[in-house]
Amino acid sequence: MADTLTIIYFAWVKERRGCSEEQIVRPAAGTTVAELLQQLQQHDASYRSVFADTAKLRFALDQNFVQHSEAIDDADELAIFPPVTGG
Repeated sequence: MADTLTIIYFAWVKERRGCSEEQIVRPAAGTTVAELLQQLQQHDASYRSVFADTAKLRFALDQNFVQHSEAIDDADELAIFPPVTGG
């Protein structure tokens, strides 16, 4: 388990954040995706803009879809993206 967590952003999430990915210090054990997003929103306005309505976002930990209530624990990667539609 690394001491960092890589966050990868897609589509409009990437545009609003101004980057496609970043590495952060791994959150404490038991921290959920929702709790991490709340912590990040305290950093700057771009986080608040992106994470203001998490119902408009989807999440994956180590390439497995999860709910925002999922604990991050030993995951190496958190992907954040808008809902995917088919056609």
